[in-house]
Amino acid sequence: MSRMLLAEFADGRSLLGAARELKQKGRRIIDAFTPVPVDGLAELLGVASSRIRVIMFIGGIAVAALLYATEWYTAVIDYPVNSGGRPLNSWIPFMLPPFATGIFAAALVGLITLFVTTGVRLHDPLFALDGFEHVTQDRFVLLLAQPEGGGVDEETRAFLTDRGALRCWEVGG
Repeated sequence: MSRMLLAEFADGRSLLGAARELKQKGRRIIDAFTPVPVDGLAELLGVASSRIRVIMFIGGIAVAALLYATEWYTAVIDYPVNSGGRPLNSWIPFMLPPFATGIFAAALVGLITLFVTTGVRLHDPLFALDGFEHVTQDRFVLLLAQPEGGGVDEETRAFLTDRGALRCWEVGG
């Protein structure tokens, strides 16, 4: 793992301002960790929009259609039972199970797609850092790449502190 610098901020506005200035200076921002969405941060980091919703829709519709086809085949072709002269292919009673199952399948497909496309891991070395758990509660953290071949970049630390960073620490090696 290459060396990285983490800067912790108390609010999203300070983090966004520092990130914009660092980007203008040519510094490489790897990621940002925030407890709530920060307007403009995704664009600054160059995060592309996700296709997860489309994949969820296709997965949900496919499973619902498969279940509907199974119900139709069972009731009309495989084991037709004439109950009170009603048509065998009555679609109204066939709709509830495919609808509910399609929603469940869409959620499951979305979760699997999220894990596969984002490379989400259940554990990351950053999680072990002291105080990093505050990212999910009340802190905003910016992750920067350290310059190659250099030591601790004191100029960047001073810049971040001037912009409202509560603390900066180095990880990796």
